[in-house]
Amino acid sequence: QVQLVESGGGLVQAGGSLRLSCAASGRTFSKYGMAWFRQAPGKEREFVAGITWSGGSTYYADSVKGRFTISRDNAKNTLYLQMNSLKPEDTAVYYCGAPRDIYSGGSTSTRYEYWGQGTQVTVSS
Repeated sequence: QVQLVESGGGLVQAGGSLRLSCAASGRTFSKYGMAWFRQAPGKEREFVAGITWSGGSTYYADSVKGRFTISRDNAKNTLYLQMNSLKPEDTAVYYCGAPRDIYSGGSTSTRYEYWGQGTQVTVSS
């Protein structure tokens, strides 16, 4: 069974940085694309960033482009999200998502089968 465990969230001032991690287990991590999503109170879960199985291709929501960087270490079965120049509107619970199969993925949350418990990111102004 696939398990995802996020870590690295916290409270940071606007303009600061955080690095999130997502440790994966339960299947061959390197075969699947992965993604980060976030959900603010009262809002729907939204796409943040995605990465292909090899890490050779990445894609981002417009709201984070140029500030966030998604990466992965397949040897460590770990997904990362480096967040720089954080803004108060980045405040949310951040989730990593894994698709059902190697053909799924992208920026739509319904294409992801497995989720971690989330890690809270709070950016103060």
